[in-house]
Amino acid sequence: MSLLRSVIGGAFGFVVGGPLGAILGASIAHQLGNREETKSIESSQAQMAFFAATFSVMGHVAKVNGRVYPEAISFAKRTMSEMQLDTELQDTAINLFQQGKQINFPLDHVLAQFYQECHQHSNLIQRFLDIQLQTAIVNGTLTSHEDAVLWHLCRQLKISQFNYQRIKIRRLSQQYFYQQTAQISNTHTSNKAEAYKVLGLTPAANQADVKQAYRRLMSQHHPDKLASKGLSEATMLRAKEKTQQISKAYETIQKLSGA
Repeated sequence: MSLLRSVIGGAFGFVVGGPLGAILGASIAHQLGNREETKSIESSQAQMAFFAATFSVMGHVAKVNGRVYPEAISFAKRTMSEMQLDTELQDTAINLFQQGKQINFPLDHVLAQFYQECHQHSNLIQRFLDIQLQTAIVNGTLTSHEDAVLWHLCRQLKISQFNYQRIKIRRLSQQYFYQQTAQISNTHTSNKAEAYKVLGLTPAANQADVKQAYRRLMSQHHPDKLASKGLSEATMLRAKEKTQQISKAYETIQKLSGA
């Protein structure tokens, strides 16, 4: 067994603790056995400590409010993808996430060991906190329980309240922007679909179809045309409302289509 394998296995066993940590360490070591081994032992241990702490604590943070939201699971998968983990490493990350969800998860032990291994790697500690914060707010809110846990992480990792607030405000602002953008996009999509429906079309219709349907319906329901038929005032009022709907639908499609 190579030196790097021994370091990785040891780091996992020490960080996570117990037989599970050793098993996970062996799994990682098997996957990394043929990879480049030029990094220092200290750097390798720091990276493995980061990996183990990140995904296990993600599970803990995701479960703070009593249930794990689908958005948190999706974010965990995106994080795995960003880290370019292969299939087996993803399985290991999932196991760590599940371990973090357990009631008896040794949070303080994991944080203490993570800090011991990574206190000289401020980039890893900052990245770790950022991931945990995103996990907490991924469903759109930051509860008092989540905030308390995140601040506890910061204290354990010697992160100042100023830095925590700075990162938190930045992430909450981004989350608000994403939510507003998504809401506007969904509203536009809904409005556009409804506009096509008013014209008796589907969103697959082209501009020629839209213009043809608009002209046909306006001609069919226009009050001036119906006036010659001697229809009641109530019917004429409904016809006027209908032409207004048709006109608004046409304008909506043109605006949202950039025509």
